[in-house]
Amino acid sequence: MPILRFFKENARWVVGGFLLTFFSSFGQTFFISLSAGEIRAEYDLSHGDFGLIYMIATLGSALSLPWVGKIVDYFTPSKVTLMIVPLLALGAVGMTFSTHIITLVLVIYFLRLFGQGMMTQNALTAAARWFTASRGRAVSLVTLGHNAGEAVFPVLFVLTVSWVGWRYSWLLAAITLLVVALPIIAVLVSKDREPRATDPIPLIVDGRDWTRPEVIRDPLFWIVLLGMLAPAFIGTTVFFHQVYLVELRDWSMPAFASAFSLMAVSTIIFTLISGALVDRFSAIKLLPSFLIPLSLSCFVLGGFEAQWSAFVFMSLMGISYGFSSTLMGTIWPELYGTKHLGSIRAIIVSMMVFCTAAGPGLTGWLIDIGVSYPKQITAMGVYCVCACIMMVFISKAFQKRKTLELENS
Repeated sequence: MPILRFFKENARWVVGGFLLTFFSSFGQTFFISLSAGEIRAEYDLSHGDFGLIYMIATLGSALSLPWVGKIVDYFTPSKVTLMIVPLLALGAVGMTFSTHIITLVLVIYFLRLFGQGMMTQNALTAAARWFTASRGRAVSLVTLGHNAGEAVFPVLFVLTVSWVGWRYSWLLAAITLLVVALPIIAVLVSKDREPRATDPIPLIVDGRDWTRPEVIRDPLFWIVLLGMLAPAFIGTTVFFHQVYLVELRDWSMPAFASAFSLMAVSTIIFTLISGALVDRFSAIKLLPSFLIPLSLSCFVLGGFEAQWSAFVFMSLMGISYGFSSTLMGTIWPELYGTKHLGSIRAIIVSMMVFCTAAGPGLTGWLIDIGVSYPKQITAMGVYCVCACIMMVFISKAFQKRKTLELENS
């Protein structure tokens, strides 16, 4: 089904999911880190200190997600939206008025749990359940909200800070969530999508419905996560320390911020491409290749000091982001079914948040003890190469197991 026709027929669900991921930006690292310089200055924190605070708060949200994330198995997407958007807004209000370290930790905890965590959890779980044959296209369109946020919000935030200051910019973010995001999303996803007679016949058959305890005991699940979580770890790390990187390389901060738009364009293109490829070939078969551009992006950013390297980095990262964002929403129902998808995804999102916590904390500590940040980025590229090789064998193992499941069903 052509993607424009698909969008026209399913606009309310696609737009609802898109807006969930779009407004999750207020809890994403790339947005929070835009205030990193001001936060470190006002709280008298080093890079390592702020990285540690960020890691503690994010780890707290990661530990909460396996329990909080299960609500998507028991409540409709609309009801979940009514729960999580006000709590995300509360975190933004807290950032406006926070003056103590403990309050700062709690604020970041709320932003991470209900922004990056639950807004994404709600959107991708709903999209995976609403669609089967066109799941790749649906997830690819929904995840574009992340990319749109990365393209729009950094520039808007920089402009807003110059107008009202960084703290009141967060207050405007909270108002936007409550006045704009909450009512629109709740209405759009108020009705669950039901299968239609006109839906295409699925080319990819979902796996049997695994329970969460079964998935946790599956060794292949943990191995594939080592590759699937690499983009989150690397992207979070680079974006969290973006101010430090710009200062280290003597780059222009506005120019670096503009590179986010280039990454967004690249991600959008390859998110749509990957959605069509998933519907045609399956997410499992795309596993071995999606980290190749990310490894190249790390080698470029780590090895070249000219500002053009930031634009090349963003372009290449956008390719892997496009593929990984689609795969993150489609591969799990292929492997483990949809009945317990919310509980399973809660573990996955928790691990993703854990990675985004570990990255800034670890690299901040390494920066403080004198380890070259560009060399750290290069090491991340080496990891991606190793993960690509590992995913070749993992993909074959999953395909073999799924064939056996179908034969025994």
